[in-house]
Amino acid sequence: MTDITIIGNGNMARGIATRALAAGKNLEILGQDAAKAQALATELGANVTYGSTDSTPQGSIVVLAVPFDAAKSVIEAYGDRLAGKTVVDITNPVNFETFDSLVVEPGTSAAEEIASLAPAGANVVKAFNTTFAGTLVAGESAGRPLDVFIAGDNADATRAVSSFVSAGGMRPLVVGPLKRSRELEGFQFVLMTMQANPEFADFNWDTGLAVTK
Repeated sequence: MTDITIIGNGNMARGIATRALAAGKNLEILGQDAAKAQALATELGANVTYGSTDSTPQGSIVVLAVPFDAAKSVIEAYGDRLAGKTVVDITNPVNFETFDSLVVEPGTSAAEEIASLAPAGANVVKAFNTTFAGTLVAGESAGRPLDVFIAGDNADATRAVSSFVSAGGMRPLVVGPLKRSRELEGFQFVLMTMQANPEFADFNWDTGLAVTK
């Protein structure tokens, strides 16, 4: 039985998969290149199966660990095969040519665009867009567990993602409905520009956003 399917085989796929295994989940890796999916599954070890994106995702949670445009293509290609699934969008729709803007229109978000393409019965949840790959592998940043901000319209779906996040040693923070993805994507974009700015010499891609008190 597969708990979580991850679409993609890059660094974010590896990081989220590492947290899924820490949570004791049975995991499936699917990629356009089945050989790369196999390589990641072999690296991760036990409880991991693999296949190509021609296969129907087996997990009740399906994580789109691919860039924004690819995530939209995946949703359209799978269509009704995602009905009944919780679909996790992790994307940050940054214009990587200019690194100076988002590619979605004001008043919307990548998550909402992806949700508009999803079949009836598929529940899109925003999560993990504010965590970097290295911190997910480590399970922490600066010695503290990661805060994972979550937004979604379906209570059961957000609860399922929150449970996964908590079991993986992180702190889930449900911030509201899916439209809150606009703010999540916006402030992660600001953080990414700071990471890439040489004026912030002490920043690196292992930082994390956290709520403290």
